[in-house]
Amino acid sequence: MSTQVNSEGVSASRVYLPANQTHLNLLAFFIAQFPHIQATEWELRFNEGLILNMEGQPLNVADPYQPNTHLMYFRRLTREPEIPFEEQILYQDEHILVADKPHFLPVTPSGLYLHQTLLNRLKKKTGIQTLSPIHRIDRDTAGLVIFSVNLNERAQYQNLFRDRAVKKVYEAIAPYSEELEKQLPMTYQSRIQESEHFLQMQEVEGEPNSDTLIEIIKSNKPWAKYRLTPGSGKKHQLRCHLNALNIPMKHDQIYPILTPYQEYDLDFSRSLQLLAYGIEFLDPITGELRSFKSLQQLNF
Repeated sequence: MSTQVNSEGVSASRVYLPANQTHLNLLAFFIAQFPHIQATEWELRFNEGLILNMEGQPLNVADPYQPNTHLMYFRRLTREPEIPFEEQILYQDEHILVADKPHFLPVTPSGLYLHQTLLNRLKKKTGIQTLSPIHRIDRDTAGLVIFSVNLNERAQYQNLFRDRAVKKVYEAIAPYSEELEKQLPMTYQSRIQESEHFLQMQEVEGEPNSDTLIEIIKSNKPWAKYRLTPGSGKKHQLRCHLNALNIPMKHDQIYPILTPYQEYDLDFSRSLQLLAYGIEFLDPITGELRSFKSLQQLNF
């Protein structure tokens, strides 16, 4: 298994060729195995050397189907948005890597994004192909993301988030509200769930399942900088809570109005003003107290 990563640092996917199937050739197998992907796409992948055996040798469309073997294949993107911002590695040891992610950069491959992701950039930069994120932040959000270096330790770090043993602090720019300032700091609680628009969350009646400590750091009317400390980790929780308080985050394209994304013509001057600023936890492997802060700043 000598080649699992291409020259861009992108990891391959693996597929097993079962003994209870017969196919004319490898192309026929891939077409049958992945019916949602067009046959012409598989032909292009073979032609570009993106289908390989486990020794890293490119295969051909007409190569015979060999049961009880594994093959590797890479995705192919004809066009991928370029993200012109650079991530920073804030800390790295034999257990974890802490990265400071810029706005607009996805953490892992999805949709149009493959090479332009934090994970693949870091794999290429560090040469560590076992890197795996132990939590996620939205593509729109900037700030701290922690990666496990060793796959056999990843679950122990992930359990920290499951058990709410991680303190996360965010900063956000949102409208200033004199009335709200009188109530701060406050812990805002509500019950949120996905709306009919799967990209949006909405508040509903019922027992709260989300809570956020909201504090004001400073104001520069008509805007203010807020510190947000989530007690729970629901999807879009911070964005949903500020929107419910009538102070939606600056440049939010989801709340209060869902705005279609311009996938290729991104407006880099209008980044969502949300930053994963700080994170603290007791390391389950070393027993050390880990505390990290982003070097980025949100500006009014």
